[in-house]
Amino acid sequence: MNFSELGKVIDVLSKEKGIDKGIITHAIEQAFLVTTRKKFGIQGEYETKYNAEYDDIEIFQFKNVVEDVRDNVVEIPLEEARKEDPDVEVGDQLGFKIEDPKFTRVDIQTVKQIIMQKVRDAEREILFSEFKHREGDLITGIARRYERGNIIVDLGKADAVLSRREIIPGESFNTGDRIQAYLSEVVMTNRGPEIRLSRTSPMFLVKLFELEVPEIQDGTIEIKSAAREPGQRAKIAVQSVDKDIDPVGACVGMKGSRVQNVVNELRGEKIDIVKWNDDLITFTTAALAPSEIENIGVDHEERSMDVVVEEDQLSLAIGRRGQNVRLAAMLTGYKINIISKVKLQEKVKLSVENLLQIPALNEATAQVLVQNGVMAIGDFLATDDEEVASLIGLQASDIATAKEELTAKIEEGGVELQPEGEEELVSASAVPQYKGIIEKDGASSEDGEDAKFSEAEKRLREELAAFKIK
Repeated sequence: MNFSELGKVIDVLSKEKGIDKGIITHAIEQAFLVTTRKKFGIQGEYETKYNAEYDDIEIFQFKNVVEDVRDNVVEIPLEEARKEDPDVEVGDQLGFKIEDPKFTRVDIQTVKQIIMQKVRDAEREILFSEFKHREGDLITGIARRYERGNIIVDLGKADAVLSRREIIPGESFNTGDRIQAYLSEVVMTNRGPEIRLSRTSPMFLVKLFELEVPEIQDGTIEIKSAAREPGQRAKIAVQSVDKDIDPVGACVGMKGSRVQNVVNELRGEKIDIVKWNDDLITFTTAALAPSEIENIGVDHEERSMDVVVEEDQLSLAIGRRGQNVRLAAMLTGYKINIISKVKLQEKVKLSVENLLQIPALNEATAQVLVQNGVMAIGDFLATDDEEVASLIGLQASDIATAKEELTAKIEEGGVELQPEGEEELVSASAVPQYKGIIEKDGASSEDGEDAKFSEAEKRLREELAAFKIK
């Protein structure tokens, strides 16, 4: 069988598509194998091989040697088989070269379609592999068109998608505009690899600083955490491994030149650069700047903090529409409750007055109980006798007697269980939408080939594998 210029087709496709010749050759062999099985019977066993020396496809059919033939496609009688090989025995398998398969025009068209489909699949794999390992990088392209509000960005070899929600609020792009973005994800879809970009991700901010600050590139300065409200305000926490280098000053640059370049790219987004500290309280104090902090209580188990500030510092700590405290919460990864010192003192005063309804307590012992979380009569009754006794220096029996007397008064209706006129203590509260702390590269990555692909990608690959006839 002679198919002219197969070698030339392989060379042209390899150069134009950037695909290895071996992949194209395999695609051609598979295309002829599929067509052969359709023509001669899918139950048969065939093999196709491209002969580079003769620039031709060789097709072989294998049959089992038997005494009585039941299926001519897969079996051959012993007598006929011995004409080809005198030493053959029943149970052996004999291969025959199909010299002229008599492929029709429809068969050849099927071959071409299969080859082109497999070439397209190979192109998709190449694009996927090329951009998959660039996840997490900055990437630059040209805006080509809008599709359902999303911007299609030309990256040269492929198109990427910058969705509406990943565009900084208030910014717009025209066709032909240069776009710089963070390559957040590459996924395999039914239409091929989809490259997803973001300009709202905190990592876009991080990568821009890496681009502008040489000390970050060489590892002298490390960005430990980042938080953004795109288009409005952002915070980053930086740390220097060299004590002689100020990490905040290096990121700001001479006359603010470095940070200003980042601000310009982010369309005027205000950026606070905070010095990182391993001590959570010190770091939180810096993250809530410019407000002055009086005290911070930390609950590591609940990952929350109560931050106490003076009344005149409340607005600074909370920020415009709660922006400052929200960004600080994301920067630290902890829920932050902003508490007015005046309100806290008033709450303590009311709690002490409430506890003084207990005859066994005086103002000093009531203060001690409040400091340990016993804020009202109800808390006192619910706390273990031994624990209360150890806090205020009395006997457990005295506490038990006090509780009995207190219970009798409550039944008579002469005791207020909770302080009267108590105001809401928390002035503002922020739960982090995401944890801004940046993990080391590879800290959460999985080993092995499966880590590259999402579940959707795996399913698609399984379908493609099922389509291929080996």
